[in-house]
Amino acid sequence: MSRVSGHLEGWLAKRDNLVEKREAILKYAELEKREDLDETEQAEYVALGESLREADEHIVKFRDRIKELDEETRRTAEADEARKLTVNVERNVRIAEKRTYDPDNTKRSYFLDIARAHVQGDQEARQRLERHSVEVMSSPEYRDLNRVDGTGGQFVPPAYLMNQFLELKRTGRATANAVQNVPLPGGTDSINIPRLATGAAVAVQSADNAAVQETDPTDALLTVPVRTIAGQVDVAIQLLDQSPIAADQMLLNDLIRAYNTSLGIQVISGSGAAGQSLGILGTAGIGAVTYTDVSPTVGELWLKLADAINRVSVGVYSEPNLIIMHPRRWAWFLSALDAQSRPLVVPIAGGNQAVNGMGTVTGATGGIERVVGQIMGVNVITDPNIPTNLGAGVNEDIIIVLDTNETYLYESAPKTRVLPEIGSGTLTVRLQVYGYFAFTAGRYAASISTIGGTGLTPPAF
Repeated sequence: MSRVSGHLEGWLAKRDNLVEKREAILKYAELEKREDLDETEQAEYVALGESLREADEHIVKFRDRIKELDEETRRTAEADEARKLTVNVERNVRIAEKRTYDPDNTKRSYFLDIARAHVQGDQEARQRLERHSVEVMSSPEYRDLNRVDGTGGQFVPPAYLMNQFLELKRTGRATANAVQNVPLPGGTDSINIPRLATGAAVAVQSADNAAVQETDPTDALLTVPVRTIAGQVDVAIQLLDQSPIAADQMLLNDLIRAYNTSLGIQVISGSGAAGQSLGILGTAGIGAVTYTDVSPTVGELWLKLADAINRVSVGVYSEPNLIIMHPRRWAWFLSALDAQSRPLVVPIAGGNQAVNGMGTVTGATGGIERVVGQIMGVNVITDPNIPTNLGAGVNEDIIIVLDTNETYLYESAPKTRVLPEIGSGTLTVRLQVYGYFAFTAGRYAASISTIGGTGLTPPAF
């Protein structure tokens, strides 16, 4: 069929060429304003006409042949379909026929017929055995189909909801977002903040013309190093090219989320060594309240919270504005009941259910970084980055009470890079995220107080 079509296309092209040549002869005479062709043009024009008639004959012939082939193909397809129908009908008939030893026929036994045929010489039993042998050899085995691969399952493919892929959950940066966020100055590897170590003094003048109090202040320098957080993933370029979703965007988003979690941990627990920042818990001079109790209660911890608030107020002469605790500790607060089984931390929506309510639950939503409630008039947020492996038993968490106006995070926006050259020899692309930050809780360390101890072991509900 394809060969005949090729011949037809060749003759059609040749015919088009002949027509163009004849038209060119006439056009040339027309340009010279001649009404008749000269002898040479006339002979060429006639020869082209003969070739044109020959081409038309071949075109007609091949078109007729193509029609014949199309008709043959149609008849063959109809015959094949008829044969398939016949085979299916015959197969269905065979399936519908009862077998010799059909399970529903309890009057015929295969093993009993074997005994009758070989021991008693029963011809009918022998015929039934022979007929059964033919049925087994000539008939295919039919099974019920299901969704197991190999017995129909391949025709029920799984559906991949690629646009609904699940991101890896991260703890985020609740505390990092709660403190003062300031853009990191460029062109430096440390931030130096001058401060007064000791201040001037004034006193009552003892008498007219008596000496006036004179005390010279001293200064010091608070140095905050700039640190780097970075992460990368090497990816085969085939994954980026062939994935039905933007795999590079998915991976870079996860790297940025991991970056934010790492930064959140640094703000709380950074050691100040090996490239880490010095976090809140490692800062010298912050207040520390110890709650020691083998059977802790929310009521007893209430007193410790008041102590921590007092230490901040006395230390910097301003009230703290935030309490940060692990989600498990806040859940423990929510579970606390008074003697009449009323919650000590009451929902705002339900009003003050307990006369002696110790705190309230806010109605705000928004995930990890939201304000979850208030205790003693101070907002409470939860942060899963609060460590839960503190203390001698390596199972204690800690509560942070602070004035966030005195704690600073200097941060650049995280940067992303796609580096195809690194692994070009193996068609590998490197996706990279990095950023710079400097954190200090040491401006006024007394603006922070923590509560820790054996009373903050895993709560029981």
